[in-house]
Amino acid sequence: MPQTLIIAPNWIGDAVMSEPLVKEIRQTGASISILATPWVAPVYRAMNGITEIIEADFSHGKLELAQRWALARQIQHKHFDNALILPNSWKSVLIPWLAKIPARYAYKGELRSLFLNKALPNPPKIDRPPMVEHYLALAKLIGSASSPKLEMSRPLLHVDENQLKAAKDLLATFPNPDQVYILAPGAEFGPAKQWPSEHFAKLAELILNDSSMTNVVFMGSHKDKMIAQKITQQIPQRYQERVFNLCGKTSLDQSIALISKAKALASNDSGMMHIGAAFNIPQVAFYGSSDPHHTPPLSPFAGILFLGLDCSPCHQRKCPLGHLNCLRQITPESALTELNQRIYQLKVI
Repeated sequence: MPQTLIIAPNWIGDAVMSEPLVKEIRQTGASISILATPWVAPVYRAMNGITEIIEADFSHGKLELAQRWALARQIQHKHFDNALILPNSWKSVLIPWLAKIPARYAYKGELRSLFLNKALPNPPKIDRPPMVEHYLALAKLIGSASSPKLEMSRPLLHVDENQLKAAKDLLATFPNPDQVYILAPGAEFGPAKQWPSEHFAKLAELILNDSSMTNVVFMGSHKDKMIAQKITQQIPQRYQERVFNLCGKTSLDQSIALISKAKALASNDSGMMHIGAAFNIPQVAFYGSSDPHHTPPLSPFAGILFLGLDCSPCHQRKCPLGHLNCLRQITPESALTELNQRIYQLKVI
């Protein structure tokens, strides 16, 4: 059985979008191992068909050659036949090269072609193909000749029984645990991808006012804790007993399990958005500086709100014009309408 090592991307959303690639390689009969950072590894624990996950905690922006060399020595003894390198950085090629994996495949970039056996040309930043297709194209370099069907090209995640039970136990502490709306206000890339906090607060108020049975739960990383706190403070006091801020209080494994049991999700273009789509949760996603064609939530129950202004997508971390109209002009009322339509869509199917 051939053995494939996949060097995982460093963003949660990108990791989710690599799942169809994992599926495609698995169909070739290969055994699949993943080399991932600790903050991305939980995504791969929620995928089927992975033999091993190797965690590597490297500092951002640092070479750390000694640590990479030590890990490469360990990996060399596993006798991988090939490696697929998903990140674009030249550092991501070092470990499979130092480990003497005989076949190393990736996209061209950062002068790393000398370390690769085969490389695909990187698409231009404008009019880029969907990220799932971008990753899937690499499968052909290791012998996959099939063209995945649409349903196979949609990322799907799964939660093990222990994580699912823990999620259900936590949800049981909320009023009406089957009526949990998750709001994810963060976006690691930067503020140009973040719907305004006052809009999230108003959407939460509309959801809570719509039914006395609903709960609103804010989820995200520790970095999102302050913005979620700012949002919850803007929600009227009469709703506060049904508002919960879990940002920074749950691991990614726990967050994945909780999202899988949510009634609905509202988020920016973020890792949380892609996790929700991978569970077919009714959701609405807000796009401003990023391109919904390149990184859409691949679910039939996902709604996208994107105004397509002349200045967007700009792919900038901060709004270069200073007004953030691409997101500010998306109203909470339109978000609730879209969310309710997706919930209804799930009910009638």
